[in-house]
Amino acid sequence: MPFPIRTCAICGEEFELRPDKPGFANRCPTCSSADPEDAATQQNDDLKGDAEINAARRKAIRDLLYRKDS
Repeated sequence: MPFPIRTCAICGEEFELRPDKPGFANRCPTCSSADPEDAATQQNDDLKGDAEINAARRKAIRDLLYRKDS
């Protein structure tokens, strides 16, 4: 049974959709291979934001637990 032929959503090139193809079903293998770099950059940006949020959360909890009752 032949594999279905799809058209890439990014470059418009036709490719065979194979079960072991990495990436998205609507992108050709060359366009799918560029995504991990973009995802890694976005993940690093998210981690920086999470670190700031976690630091603020720790400070708020510390202030609630160890505040001096006057």
